[in-house]
Amino acid sequence: MDLLRFTTAGSVDDGKSTLIGRLLYDSKNTFEDQMEAVEKSSNQRGDENVNLALLTDGLKAEREQGITIDVAYRYFATPKRKFIIADTPGHIQYTRNMVTGASTANLAIILVDARKGVIEQTCRHSFIASLLRIQHLVVCVNKMDLVDYSEEVYDKIVEDYKEFASRLDNVVDITFIPISALEGDNVVDKSEKTPWYHGGSLLFHLETVYVGNQENHVEARFPVQWVVRPQSDKWHDFRGYAGRVAGGVFKPGDDVTVHPSGFTTKIKEILNGEQQLEEAFSPTSITMTLEDEIDISRGNLISKANNPPTVDQNIEAMICWFSDRVKLSARSKFILRHTTNEVKAVVQDLRYKVNINTLHKVEGDPVFELNDIGRISLRTSAPLIHDSYKRNRSTGSFILVDPQTNETVAAGMIV
Repeated sequence: MDLLRFTTAGSVDDGKSTLIGRLLYDSKNTFEDQMEAVEKSSNQRGDENVNLALLTDGLKAEREQGITIDVAYRYFATPKRKFIIADTPGHIQYTRNMVTGASTANLAIILVDARKGVIEQTCRHSFIASLLRIQHLVVCVNKMDLVDYSEEVYDKIVEDYKEFASRLDNVVDITFIPISALEGDNVVDKSEKTPWYHGGSLLFHLETVYVGNQENHVEARFPVQWVVRPQSDKWHDFRGYAGRVAGGVFKPGDDVTVHPSGFTTKIKEILNGEQQLEEAFSPTSITMTLEDEIDISRGNLISKANNPPTVDQNIEAMICWFSDRVKLSARSKFILRHTTNEVKAVVQDLRYKVNINTLHKVEGDPVFELNDIGRISLRTSAPLIHDSYKRNRSTGSFILVDPQTNETVAAGMIV
């Protein structure tokens, strides 16, 4: 079975955690002791119904306030597909958590409260999903039970969202589904309360959406994570390079180039443990051996000789600023972590910030603060071996770390 990673996004109290709880419960992916604990907690809180949001909201502060604060990952499966869910918070001050949860997702569920319609956080999270190149969006118009399952209300929200989404760059397809996470309408099974809706349920869409085209299988990239030297009698002369394939396909006998040295050689063999593989592709973790003895260490990158990555010290990137203590300004210095590599970097220029509501560029603002999104230019202490984020999410992304506190202050996508 293939794997679908998806994330939930939307404003506060739109019902993200309740939706995931409903998905898990109605698809029979919860254990009896889990449900007993949730029922007990619901009774102690004085909730009228069993609060399915408690299946994902595990922090004490989350249960006290009835909100999501940190990203919660949940795993479940149906006969057709395996799923990894990232339940992300809706509060504006936790936008950085939403970016973290969405960074590996193939699909994003954007929840909209049927009573409130499209609001600022809806636009913010949709823009971030587009920025992170999540190509499939499912807009779930939730709490339809509170508007008497009105087709007119649903149609108005669909029209408003389409108007906003027309300005997003990277979204391939958008699906709209009217749901009630509390009542279970159109979540796992089709609801009879929305006879005017002719599409499938949310789970049906998650099981059938095609996401196989999101991996780059053209440009071969292999960031070296570890040099394997067993020092044992059986593997006395073995020297392998371990890591995860970040793009393309590698086969024994392929001509490859090692960056940044530029030396060329051929792949001798590809191993998974002690098993030899005929080919390796993203996102397989492998050990690769080469025909020639070349000085290779962690942070180097191996690519096909005919399709090299970009090697440059000047980087243009879109970033989301994470820190509420440190502000970003020109000449700021950071540690930049990219794939398995780490270099020092200095900010040369703040190009612009993005107004989330209008998607207009705001130029001339000299400081980035918490949750600001915009474009900057960086200069690194050593050449960075990279692709654009548009072509490869692994080799096109990085994080900035404050060298004083070791705090991750920004996530970046190379333009």
